[in-house]
Amino acid sequence: MSASRSLEGQVAVVTGAARGVGELLARKLSARGAKVALVGLEPEALKEVSERLHTDSDHWHADVTDHEAMARVAEEVKQRFGKVDIVVANAGVAAGGPFADSDPEAWRRVIEVNLIGGAVTARAFLPVLAESRGYFLQIASLAAITPAPMMSAYCASKSGVEAFAHCLRAEVGHKGVKVGVGYLSWTDTDMVRGADQDEVMRELRQRLPWPSNRTYPLGPAVDRIVAGIERRSPHVYAQWWLRGMQGVRGYLPGIIATVGQREMKRFEPRLTSVSRGLVGAGGAADEKERTLGTERH
Repeated sequence: MSASRSLEGQVAVVTGAARGVGELLARKLSARGAKVALVGLEPEALKEVSERLHTDSDHWHADVTDHEAMARVAEEVKQRFGKVDIVVANAGVAAGGPFADSDPEAWRRVIEVNLIGGAVTARAFLPVLAESRGYFLQIASLAAITPAPMMSAYCASKSGVEAFAHCLRAEVGHKGVKVGVGYLSWTDTDMVRGADQDEVMRELRQRLPWPSNRTYPLGPAVDRIVAGIERRSPHVYAQWWLRGMQGVRGYLPGIIATVGQREMKRFEPRLTSVSRGLVGAGGAADEKERTLGTERH
């Protein structure tokens, strides 16, 4: 295990920082002395978060899937703070329901934000991370380890970012850049609360085996992420039991396929009622941004 290093005076970039994991992570990094650059789609919310931080901070309005915008953000963050030591690719959206009946635009957007957005963020910030011999943390999920029915876009995106981060670690390690993957189970955020508003999705989740069937408090999860950042860990587990899932993940697709068939048959009469769009406040913000972007063009 790597030794922890002080975050005092370090410059951290957090995407998806307006709410949830990103917002609390920014606060906890700031409390440990890091200067923080907040990136997201909600400038007013980002400004409020920035104003509450303990250290020097600033915010940028940008879509993580837009390479030109993120390259500009990387340049401006370096100009503003002089360097970048830590980048956390946290921005993410989710949609649930059967793939065959899913909204193609919402399905694609989950892949774009979660997977392409993580890669665009890395591409934009790798030059400055190489200068500082810094750390890139890609937030993934239990969904990268366990392929679950009704979550095809989210699982595909999180499996993708996990693989991307592992590839990147091998590519940039000789330059002194460390790369980590953060795993979270169901954590008390707007995204999870938004998904739980759908009765079928909520019931399906409650029928998962313990300990994956409960929602975990945000604070301890983010504390574990901060500890991982301090150690620049290759793997960061927001809940204690997730580390143990790595040893059994090879068996999970077969088990989930068998159990999933039974559950889908049980719930099939009610599947038409499942919401087809992006879930939660973050999903609403993403849809609003895309609508405004269409109107501007």
